[in-house]
Amino acid sequence: MDEKIDVDSDNLKDGLLGLVIALVEIIRDALKLQAVRRMENDRLTEEQIEKLGNALIQLDEAIEEIKEDQEISETVDNTREGLNEVVNEVLNPERWAEASEEEH
Repeated sequence: MDEKIDVDSDNLKDGLLGLVIALVEIIRDALKLQAVRRMENDRLTEEQIEKLGNALIQLDEAIEEIKEDQEISETVDNTREGLNEVVNEVLNPERWAEASEEEH
């Protein structure tokens, strides 16, 4: 029996673009955290802080523009929610400590 899978190319494109933007947002968030750590440890000059801040603002604006232009804000939010759960599970140090204790 030959069953066709009906794939809506618009939904596929929106889903893929939503995934890409969600990943870019996660990377942006990691960059922001790293920037804050460097600022708190006095490892950035005032000029570097200003350049980094401007770059992050421009990235935020570009992301929002893409989401609005492509009407994928909800898709990105839903994807982020799922990815955040995975990232938190994988990167949760308490989880690794518990797993290590259970092994021993």
